[in-house]
Amino acid sequence: MAQSVQEFFETMPSRVPPENTAGMTNSYLFEIKDVGTWLVDVKDGTLTVTEGEGEADVRIGMSEDIFQKLVAGEQNPMRAVMTGKIRVKGNMGAASKLQKILG
Repeated sequence: MAQSVQEFFETMPSRVPPENTAGMTNSYLFEIKDVGTWLVDVKDGTLTVTEGEGEADVRIGMSEDIFQKLVAGEQNPMRAVMTGKIRVKGNMGAASKLQKILG
């Protein structure tokens, strides 16, 4: 069974290799409908996750179903954005780096 959204964000700092985020300084607010909100802050190789609202370079909103498919590699992120399944607001340059932290 796939891990919960909560577990995904709790374990994210230990799963993302520091070399993936070296040189990155961006923040992402994930809003998973009916589940919760997580702020992922990346500062040159260090990734921290905080549950709840916060200021972010990019806000990403989606349903839990789409989130699970996205992290499982079953949903093409660009197609999901283009079809409105994922809503992205903010710095598109920062958004384009998301693949480095989502895997």
